[in-house]
Amino acid sequence: MTESRTVATAVIGAAALLLSVIPAAHAAQCGSGPGGFETWKREFSAEAQGKGIGQTAISALMQTNYASATINADRSQHSFSLSLDQFLAKRGATTIVARGRSLKQSQAAMFASIEQRYGVPPGPLIAIWGMETGFGSQRGNQNMLSSIATLAYDCRRPEFFTEQLYAALKLVDRGVLSGATRGSMHGEVGQTQFMPKNILAYGTGNLEVAANALSSTANFLKANGWRAGAGYQPGEPNFAAIQAWNAAGVYQKAIALMGRQIDGGGGAAAAR
Repeated sequence: MTESRTVATAVIGAAALLLSVIPAAHAAQCGSGPGGFETWKREFSAEAQGKGIGQTAISALMQTNYASATINADRSQHSFSLSLDQFLAKRGATTIVARGRSLKQSQAAMFASIEQRYGVPPGPLIAIWGMETGFGSQRGNQNMLSSIATLAYDCRRPEFFTEQLYAALKLVDRGVLSGATRGSMHGEVGQTQFMPKNILAYGTGNLEVAANALSSTANFLKANGWRAGAGYQPGEPNFAAIQAWNAAGVYQKAIALMGRQIDGGGGAAAAR
């Protein structure tokens, strides 16, 4: 190696070392209270613009507020630690099953069409519908974008909710959602409570309309492995698709149990 090449190599090595110790551009920093939220919004908006998010969505994001009610709800999800019997009682399973059986009959054509297309029978769809919103009567009244932005900023689960926030911003840019869209505490919207990423992937029309929400839910279950005609109780092939819908074990068992009862498959003891 010549002296000139030795010098050049040394210079390159020094430059590489210098670059390695220079901090990378900071991503928007998470926080644990409202104090840093406005700064975080500005930082996140700059990042989002660099990733192709349009001005309509950026403007909507900048108008969001720190959602204290969402943070309080996120810290107190105690019902998922209940026993199955306690959970069913708390969520009104008896009422859901009774109303669900009635809806299965009165909306038979709709459910038949959904099952023909996606292979999902009425029971689990109706159970999810009843569990999530009381058949559309309790869809939440929180600002969807504020809820999701607050959770993306919060240090507890920023990665998960950052993905949801990007999906929400894309939906705002497309006109599917807006900065005024209302939803539940974690940003879920519609009759069966879809998060933004799932709206992008599985949504079929306006999710405030029951038929669209139920079709979207069936679409989700099919995409997560639902097989037409297979069982959906714990240990059966389609239970995994219910597990994909919600991570809480007690919720999963409740949906399987209520779905079976709505579909006419026996009582509580037989379904466990």
